[in-house]
Amino acid sequence: MTRFRNPILPGCHPDPSICRVGDDFYLVTSTFEWFPGLPVFHSRDLVHWRRVGHAFDRPDQLPLDGVPASGGLYAPTLRHHDGRFHLICTLVDGAEWSGHFVLTADDPAGPWSDAHRLDGAGIDPSLFFDDDGRAWCTGTRLTGRYEGHTEIWLREYDPSGPALVGEEHVIWDGAVKGAIWAEGSHLYKIGGKYHLVTAEGGTALEHAVMTARADAVTGPYEGNPRNPVLTNRHLGLGHPIVGTGHGDLVETPDGEWWMVLLAMRPHHGDRCVLGRETFLTAVRWMDGWPVADPVEPVRAAPSLPPAPWPAEPACDHFDGPDLAPGWNTLRPPRERWWSLTERPGRLRLRLRPETLAAGANPSFVGRRQEHPDFAAFTALEFAPRDDEQAGIALVQNGDFHVLLVSTERGLRLLKREQGVETVLAEAPATGRARLGFEGHGRWYRALYATEPGPLVPLGPPVDGDMLSSQVAGGFTGVYVGLYATADGRVGGGHADFDWFEYRPLPGPV
Repeated sequence: MTRFRNPILPGCHPDPSICRVGDDFYLVTSTFEWFPGLPVFHSRDLVHWRRVGHAFDRPDQLPLDGVPASGGLYAPTLRHHDGRFHLICTLVDGAEWSGHFVLTADDPAGPWSDAHRLDGAGIDPSLFFDDDGRAWCTGTRLTGRYEGHTEIWLREYDPSGPALVGEEHVIWDGAVKGAIWAEGSHLYKIGGKYHLVTAEGGTALEHAVMTARADAVTGPYEGNPRNPVLTNRHLGLGHPIVGTGHGDLVETPDGEWWMVLLAMRPHHGDRCVLGRETFLTAVRWMDGWPVADPVEPVRAAPSLPPAPWPAEPACDHFDGPDLAPGWNTLRPPRERWWSLTERPGRLRLRLRPETLAAGANPSFVGRRQEHPDFAAFTALEFAPRDDEQAGIALVQNGDFHVLLVSTERGLRLLKREQGVETVLAEAPATGRARLGFEGHGRWYRALYATEPGPLVPLGPPVDGDMLSSQVAGGFTGVYVGLYATADGRVGGGHADFDWFEYRPLPGPV
């Protein structure tokens, strides 16, 4: 029996939802304010995944402009019915509108439809297609009865609208006394009964998976006597995997059941710079109830033929016509401020007034940090003037990020913490420079070179605690990428990046 290593999707890939079509599995995760959003992944063995597209890849599909950090696209659910994919999600804190919406596609790689807005309060909507031809939608909303108390509502879903129709039913409000944040609900019909799977306890150390079942889709639902069916809350701090929850079930063609879920790998205590990642664990059935295996770093793989995909290159030489699909921007770009054709073999970023701190769409392209120990490097060609700067950045949000940038005054290592910017170190530099960060668990080290030869450290190591969501707030992990700004000035020039390399590093022995 082969084994696999968790997480199956490292880096900030929270709130996974999965569906199977024949021998193929498809999965989508939350992306909040990042664009393109709602990445769609494909697998044949539940272990090896490749990105086939994004459900949100056109700025006009959704009004994501101006959403705050950790606003935007929350907890999607992906389902397939009658030859069509349905993705339901919530836009939170949108400037033009907020609420639930559905995207549809014949091919998971796209194109996906524009957003069809739906009624319903709260977050975490999910779709369920029953075997009698009817379809249903569940969602989560606060009740106000006490802090954090929520309830799960159910309404019929008409795919032809699409629209929610008919009477609303409240079917659940938590498995334990005083439950908080019963959310992330999914419905299934298994063995003639309707099974409700929910998250509970909040998406941190107290996270858990609860289940209930009923004879009718509208209830009443009885709780699983073994609840929670999955949690690491009892293991406390120091465990390598914490915050297990928000699960979605899938059955393999030969009848095995598995759960994808989110969890975190803290670098110490509850601090985690990687964000909430996607993990996989087995599910067994006892007396008609699901029981999930513990979530382990390494475990036995599903009984499916291994189906790895070709590895993505560690180095992007920017020799294609457009950005590779692993790159993201903060919020949708409404103008083309990057180019790979003006100087072939280079990524050119235009210097614009927007900064990372502005809550807008700055000239920044980033990718997820996926490993506790990693190295990311680039080669920059840049002639700054005034307050212009360009270089490499570690981004949690607008108030918490770290920059290694070339400026008119030379290289600068800058830390922005709680909205306050501090210069940590400086070095002389002109023209071309190689810049990078190495991450080693809690600590990040900035490195640079202005001449051929090895890179050398700039300044002291930066404490990564400030980039964890436990300190900086929000729901995302760290992104590392390339940045350029004219810092409020209009009519700036440009910065050219020759290549960008990201590699995992061996961890501590």
